[in-house]
Amino acid sequence: MIKNFKLFLLIFFLINLNNISLGNENYFDKGLKLYNKKNYEDARFMFEKSIVFNPKDSKSYLYLAKIYNIEENQDKEEKNLETTLLIEPNNEEAILMSMEIALEKSNYSKVKDLSKTFIQVCKKLCDKNKDILDTLANIEPKNNES
Repeated sequence: MIKNFKLFLLIFFLINLNNISLGNENYFDKGLKLYNKKNYEDARFMFEKSIVFNPKDSKSYLYLAKIYNIEENQDKEEKNLETTLLIEPNNEEAILMSMEIALEKSNYSKVKDLSKTFIQVCKKLCDKNKDILDTLANIEPKNNES
């Protein structure tokens, strides 16, 4: 009898754990769909629900920051960006948005610090851009010589 009860509890626990993990994905996905439809109020609610189930969901914090940017609520935008960067320090989009806020606030030292971080984060993309610029630079002298 006790074995059956333990087995029942284990199965119940596993089913609920699965539902919770699926629930978090559904809230973020629903929020993203609403965000793309420009239904920001409902999207914000879904992202907040997603965070309740997974407080380390950096994507939800990032989209909340985007919503607050649209609503021109810079304080809440900045708080959500800071949280995004605490969870995921290499988030390029969050770094860029933070740089924009720092520029608006004329906090140039913060912009420089974020810029250094951004250069490190976007290393692969920056290398591709550098390769293209190097190629263009190599072509230009050949055109000037002829």
